[in-house]
Amino acid sequence: MSSLRIAAAAAALAMLGSGFAGSTVSAGEARPPVVVELFTSQGCSSCPPADAFLGELARREDVIALAFHVDYWDYIGWKDPFAHPDFTLRQRGYAGALDLRTVYTPQMVIDGRVDAIGSDRVRVAEMIRRSAELPKLTVALTAAGDAHELQLPEAKLERPATVWLAIFDREKRTHVKRGENAGRHLTDYNIVRELRKLASWDGRAQRLRLDLADGMAEGLGCAILIQGAGQGPILAAVAVPGSALPGKAK
Repeated sequence: MSSLRIAAAAAALAMLGSGFAGSTVSAGEARPPVVVELFTSQGCSSCPPADAFLGELARREDVIALAFHVDYWDYIGWKDPFAHPDFTLRQRGYAGALDLRTVYTPQMVIDGRVDAIGSDRVRVAEMIRRSAELPKLTVALTAAGDAHELQLPEAKLERPATVWLAIFDREKRTHVKRGENAGRHLTDYNIVRELRKLASWDGRAQRLRLDLADGMAEGLGCAILIQGAGQGPILAAVAVPGSALPGKAK
């Protein structure tokens, strides 16, 4: 990453610039998690180290780690079974929002604010640390009968935010037979299978009733992301393990 890029990333994290009044966190109080999105592909030989790193981040309680597999590497000889054009569009949306010249893999986007090469552990760790220090909204997810309820606080938003549900596989191992990773057995973590828009939120305090069990199966997890308009910063996020869903075995 060039010195200019590093400076720009640091400046972006130093400024709130999210268009909302976030809550503060008292000393000793658990901070809201940082969302790390990895844009990756099984057809890219540079991606396995970043995939392994995401697996490590997925074990941290202060991070929600999500892998979005893009489809533009499929032409090279191996069709990534987890790739989807919607995830490529999401990555291109970040390219526009973050004023990037192009998309690339492996790319990690931290809280929708800054990006880094996904295998650059030092840079990613620093961006996570800095992002964790920024104000975020405090949301609560509670059981409500056979469903869940997401409690959104009052917040001053310049434009409506989007409430997303990301459904993901926790871990999958694939034998890649062609392409740049031919012959390798790759392990991927927190692989997003569906990104579903749940609602638009205008900043008024409200409660959203969610059926999180819909479309989910054993071994899957989900994360709820509240994201600023125009694919902006992540304003809040909460992860829900599949075992905590109604009807799932503990």
